[in-house]
Amino acid sequence: MTRHIERDLEKLKKLVLTMGGLVEQSLQQGTRGLIEWDEQSAQAAIDGDREIDRLQLEIDEECLKALALHQPVAGDLRFITSTMKICNDLERIGDLARNLGERVLAILEKKVRTGPLQFAKMVELTKGMLQDSLDAMVNEDSKLAREVCMRDDLVDEINSQHFEILQERMRQDPDSVFVAVSLLSATRNIERIADLATNIAEDVVFLVDAQDIRHPSLND
Repeated sequence: MTRHIERDLEKLKKLVLTMGGLVEQSLQQGTRGLIEWDEQSAQAAIDGDREIDRLQLEIDEECLKALALHQPVAGDLRFITSTMKICNDLERIGDLARNLGERVLAILEKKVRTGPLQFAKMVELTKGMLQDSLDAMVNEDSKLAREVCMRDDLVDEINSQHFEILQERMRQDPDSVFVAVSLLSATRNIERIADLATNIAEDVVFLVDAQDIRHPSLND
């Protein structure tokens, strides 16, 4: 029985790593489309979502099979439940990367470019958070996972700045409303991806340290 569950959990880990790699690729494509106004990259982020969705279904099925067949406890149970949560967050990141690609294509149709927004910095922070949260999962590194959680405020701050800039732009120029709303959607998508990377990091802490850090005020 022990060898069987170890085999099944190793299979799960490989599937999640495959899914994580596809999600990172989709995020890279969607954000490149935004920063470089690259239609091909934006479309690739949209097209890649189908395989991410398929992997989510496969991983969920494997998790349920492992729960039913092995009735795991302690660390093995934490691994399976954390895997299901991480898988769900990765799928949502894939959706947001797809949405980002769609916003880029909509803006390109208007033949308009952005003004002084900090998308490059915001994207760099968010991609780093996702990559480090996945690295923390692979290496069972709760210290790195906790560091990821601390970076989310930096992305939130840029998102707030973008909201103020774009809100003022719409007030001053009614013709800019469509593009400004699309950019608001884009910045919100990136902010949500950072939130989901934080969720993954929190799940890694739970997996490694058996500690739930999602709501620090309740722990206090």
